[in-house]
Amino acid sequence: MDRRQVLAYRIAEHGLHRTAKDVTGLAVVRAGLQDSMRDTALLALVARLAEPVSPVDDPRLVLAWTLRGAPHYHLDLAEVTRALVPLDDADALARMLWQRKDLAATGLAASDVVFTAAAALRAVVKGPMTKGAVSTAVTKKLPPEFSRWCRGCNATHIQEQLMRIAAPHAGVRLVAGAPAATLAPLEGRGRMRKTPDVAAATSVVESYLRLNGPASPGEAAEFVGTARAVVDKTWPDDLAEVQVEGKKRYLPASRLAALENPPEPDVVRLLPPWDPFIQARDKTLLVPDPLRRKEVWKMLGNPGVLLADGDIAGTWRTKGSGAKLTFTVTAFDPLRPDVREEVEAEAARVAAARGFEKHVVTGMS
Repeated sequence: MDRRQVLAYRIAEHGLHRTAKDVTGLAVVRAGLQDSMRDTALLALVARLAEPVSPVDDPRLVLAWTLRGAPHYHLDLAEVTRALVPLDDADALARMLWQRKDLAATGLAASDVVFTAAAALRAVVKGPMTKGAVSTAVTKKLPPEFSRWCRGCNATHIQEQLMRIAAPHAGVRLVAGAPAATLAPLEGRGRMRKTPDVAAATSVVESYLRLNGPASPGEAAEFVGTARAVVDKTWPDDLAEVQVEGKKRYLPASRLAALENPPEPDVVRLLPPWDPFIQARDKTLLVPDPLRRKEVWKMLGNPGVLLADGDIAGTWRTKGSGAKLTFTVTAFDPLRPDVREEVEAEAARVAAARGFEKHVVTGMS
């Protein structure tokens, strides 16, 4: 398979043809819809649904820190929480990401660190509380090795990533739409589960391979936020092996026919930063040119991406002023007149979803 065919497959799997009628018909929502920046999840739905409803207003969706400790909307938070129970200490330590060296120095088993933090969170969060208030209260309940000095906060508090990965096990969610990061207990939260669920963890890997396949075990591990050796334990059965640009990759065998004959990717979409489509870990396949990759994935402040003609065709940013939203679109190559017209139409949808009465698009000429 070449990259163009893989991208055509992914465009369809990600629901970017707008054939789904509701969030429940979108595989990206069933897998977990990230919401790391303002309106990210909303604009991901705008790109996929003819009549999107803000995830804040959809009672079926629950917002929580889950995959990689990032905030995601889920239709079934209980299922993903089972998938996040560490399989072993190596898995627990890997999920701590950039803070794993500090937490490894506690001398405690990594799984014990996670569940000790989760128990403290559960004891503290009895009702809606700001993240800062929760952090202050939880830090007092935990051993000092669980915390660090934070220059930005001018305070010592629980390690950020540890609090995030412990929260779902504590039965703690995020309050969607709150003006500041706010945590609250899940309704009817049961006892904390500490027993790994290999089937649930495997399901997360399989979802990644379906949406962003064909993919490698290492790419799946990076998406999950764990080590490659851990993913080997949750590697799904019944996968098809595919050569993509000469590299061995995998996807569920049930999706092989869809990969071999994807619909024509003749859609124009304005995808927000951290959209599921650009969450695939094979960035070189998504954007082969290294200079263009640097424009799509920044150290800070990623732009949105323009999808056109079955490829990532540029980037876009917005700036609001009163009732008007200004779009600056930077195309990698000159855009055809019909594509420019569709970009205008997509910009109108984005502006309306964000509550702006007027909009203007610049930079396409």
